[in-house]
Amino acid sequence: MREPNYRFFAFAFVASSMGLQMLSTAIGWEVYERTGDALLLGATGLARAIPVIALTLPAGTIVDRGDRKLILAITQFGFAAVALGMSLLSYEHGPIWIVFALLLASGCVRSFNAPSRGALLPSLLPPHRFENAIAWQSGFFQFAAVAGPLLAGVVIAASGGAWIVYLVTAFLCAGAGVAALFLNPRPIVRTTAPPKFRDMLAGAKHIWAEKTVLGALTLDLLAVLFGGATALLPVYAEKILHCGPVGLGALRAAPFVGAFGMAVWLAARPTFGHAGKALLWSVAIFGVSMIVFGLSTSLWVSLAALAVGGAVDNVSVVIRHVLVQTRTPDHMRGRATAVNGVFIECSNEIGAFESGLVANSFGPVVSVVSGGIGTLGVVAIVAISFPALRAMKRLIETKSDVRHAEVEEEEHRGLGTEG
Repeated sequence: MREPNYRFFAFAFVASSMGLQMLSTAIGWEVYERTGDALLLGATGLARAIPVIALTLPAGTIVDRGDRKLILAITQFGFAAVALGMSLLSYEHGPIWIVFALLLASGCVRSFNAPSRGALLPSLLPPHRFENAIAWQSGFFQFAAVAGPLLAGVVIAASGGAWIVYLVTAFLCAGAGVAALFLNPRPIVRTTAPPKFRDMLAGAKHIWAEKTVLGALTLDLLAVLFGGATALLPVYAEKILHCGPVGLGALRAAPFVGAFGMAVWLAARPTFGHAGKALLWSVAIFGVSMIVFGLSTSLWVSLAALAVGGAVDNVSVVIRHVLVQTRTPDHMRGRATAVNGVFIECSNEIGAFESGLVANSFGPVVSVVSGGIGTLGVVAIVAISFPALRAMKRLIETKSDVRHAEVEEEEHRGLGTEG
């Protein structure tokens, strides 16, 4: 926080994150209130994920070849435009299909937002402060994610509608866009050669070669794909916990309350000593917390389970982001971050659709509990399949760490030597 660059970045990040959390809460409430359809509720995540997946390769390439600061600012103004459209649509009670059209548009914006933000951050700070900066960034996100849903729930309850929430989001994202224009990143070397298709694949090839990164992303993808319960919170708020829009805001905020506490602790502590084991255990505890939430009929037990799940999930978030950024060359960070974004979108948004689909057929409790059980199975499979991840100690690797991981990999393949 001593770095002026990072202070501008943090302001933009908090404003945008808070606005988008408010937007997600309001969309979930409005779609379920108007349709009563859990499948449509899950489809809101799918609508946001499809453009991100489709545009990953070109978006990452454009970020690596263009002005990352300008792209970040443009994406924030794009979010503001989408939120303003949502506000007008909600105020006029427009058709639901336009909501999904705007969600597709927001997905297009998101495909450029995450790569530009992730690739830009390392150029704003000295390298030795980067891991700490990620911990602070995670804390800022958790703060925004706590305040956003709570504020959205209160505003919806007080006004009886979601249009004011969307309007506030538009102002917050526009402010984030202005703040992004004041960033002063270090210059990077960019290629001027015409882009080729194989250049677009460079980020994916890099992640495939970095087994610790691939293992971490695979673990996060499958765990949240099966274990995420966020999309079904409106159903739990109305049908199971009977807590209304304010309760929905509390449920949405609970994971981020836990994650914020964890982020503060991570920012104050030394770097991870056994990062691989910490990652695997954190995801396993996340799965258990989702099982508890799925079975709970008490608001307080549900809030506690979600808070624990959010706390341990934040460990995964910090480890994953540090691995992707520190083990990727600067000229390739946009493309690698774009691929990382696909893993995130597939887990969060397609996971939301999967939850809605299962809930529509078997009920919300079966959807959440089975997902938590599936998460525990994923942890076991990843731990066996990626020995380099299991053996990883430091996030910023040394030569001895690399050699130790190579030995583990050889032993896993049955090629280890004696003596």
